[in-house]
Amino acid sequence: MGLLDDIAALAKLAAASIDDVGAATGRATAKAAGVVVDDTAVTPQYLRSIAAQRELPIVKKIAIGSIRNKLVFILPAALLLSQFLPWLLPIVLMIGGTYLAYEGAEKIWHKISGHSEETVLATEVSPEAEKKLVAGAVRTDLILSAEIMVIALDEVADESFWSRLTILVVVAFVITIIVYGIVAAIVKMDDVGLRLAERDSGFSKSLGRGLVKAMPRVLAVISVVGTVAMLWVGGHILLVNLGADGTGWIPGPYEWVHHLEVVIHDGAGALGGTLGWLFNTFCSAVVGLVVGAVVVAVLHLLPSRKKATEESAAH
Repeated sequence: MGLLDDIAALAKLAAASIDDVGAATGRATAKAAGVVVDDTAVTPQYLRSIAAQRELPIVKKIAIGSIRNKLVFILPAALLLSQFLPWLLPIVLMIGGTYLAYEGAEKIWHKISGHSEETVLATEVSPEAEKKLVAGAVRTDLILSAEIMVIALDEVADESFWSRLTILVVVAFVITIIVYGIVAAIVKMDDVGLRLAERDSGFSKSLGRGLVKAMPRVLAVISVVGTVAMLWVGGHILLVNLGADGTGWIPGPYEWVHHLEVVIHDGAGALGGTLGWLFNTFCSAVVGLVVGAVVVAVLHLLPSRKKATEESAAH
């Protein structure tokens, strides 16, 4: 009876622990869900020139790369840094934010300057090009995944080490399934439209044709949203980690943005929350654009001018 009593007590403790971990996982996932929008918007642009039969396999490869990013690279690094070098986390995030801002600004620069890559026919994408495409998507995912995991980690910072580890592993899988499930649905929507258009029902045919016509525009919009998301997330990472919630090195800009966001939130009535968020997002995107433009200028424009000067001197 004493043994059974001890077992019952241990079972109760285990159940309570599972409940606590589940609740903490829910909070962490909800807190990190805002970045899911950015990740979901960024990824489909990598699939615009891919043959239909290769879309899902590539999404699968990117999703596997995303899980690897979260579990193999980000999770151990985040846990170790939070345990032993917590002051280094904001620096790592700012490096990632700068890279995201650079990627977004570079896409805009290519569009303005006319140096954007030519659209490749879906049947012409080679295995090497596909491998390069997946690597680029996984590299971008690394930055967004890092923010997701660090946000989740911050939400459960008071938990024990093993509880944090368990929660973050669950968050990694849940977020990845949500993001790439949505991405897969987006990129295959035109195929669904074709199937519907082949049915006998008039409604199915109309719906299918509408989906087929709409998807190129939807993907074009998603590409723009993805570029803006890179600037927005990169700028937000820089603002927050330079400001009051990060290192506190340069608290002025973030405090100013956050103060005005609160003013808008409190003074705009029912739309206050949405307008405040839009203001914060706009400021973050502007910061991302400025920082990204500086990096683009350093990496592209200055070397080009130097090369042009050398060539003119040689002539």
